[in-house]
Amino acid sequence: MPVLPALRVEIGSLPKGVLLPGDPGRAARIAEKLDHVEELAKNREFHSYRGLWKGIPVGVVSTGVGAPGAAICAEEAIRGGARVLIRVGTAGALQPGVQDGHLVVALGAVRAEGTTPRLLPLEFPALADPEVAKTLFEEAQKLGVPTHQGVVVTMDAFYRGVLDLGLETYSQCGALAVEMECAAIFCVAQLRGARAGAILAIDGDARRATAGDYNPHREVVRRAVEFEIEAALNAMFYLLRENSG
Repeated sequence: MPVLPALRVEIGSLPKGVLLPGDPGRAARIAEKLDHVEELAKNREFHSYRGLWKGIPVGVVSTGVGAPGAAICAEEAIRGGARVLIRVGTAGALQPGVQDGHLVVALGAVRAEGTTPRLLPLEFPALADPEVAKTLFEEAQKLGVPTHQGVVVTMDAFYRGVLDLGLETYSQCGALAVEMECAAIFCVAQLRGARAGAILAIDGDARRATAGDYNPHREVVRRAVEFEIEAALNAMFYLLRENSG
């Protein structure tokens, strides 16, 4: 079987459902929860695994940081066999009611990054699949963790330079949080006929983080990540089971 150039996994070796964390360490944490887990490959930031969750085959592939790597990862994951992609990530809050340790299910993403304008017109929205988003929200609510759903912002820059990143404007527009990969994953899935969604753990206030006041290594964030992993795995179980007939 041919091997995908970036992921270094064989075409057809990934299950229909694949979770896409940014952090390779988080990919390993997710893989530890699977039964009969198998490491497929580690190349650059792309660490790939497959196993079983409640008897359903599930894959895990880390995307690294940012839209370019996420777009490559989503593209090759789909070539590898994936049909449902769920980003399992972190984000910075843009609304006062969205607090550290909360979860956000993205319904769509502002395309404030440089990758997707090279793939499809800016007028075309980056949207999550409605069924994937609905199932993620329901599974997060079952866990009792505060969960929001709405628009997030996907942006390339993290730390502020001399230019305004526009976060106050996006906040006034009602965006819930800012992160770095959702728009790329949503757009690639839309282009290739796959379904995608995202669940995000809030790890700080985005406007403070861009100025350097950022510490994601706290217990409140660790717990939120554990909750989102469980919600994503359970959502994938229901999505794949229902579509298997």
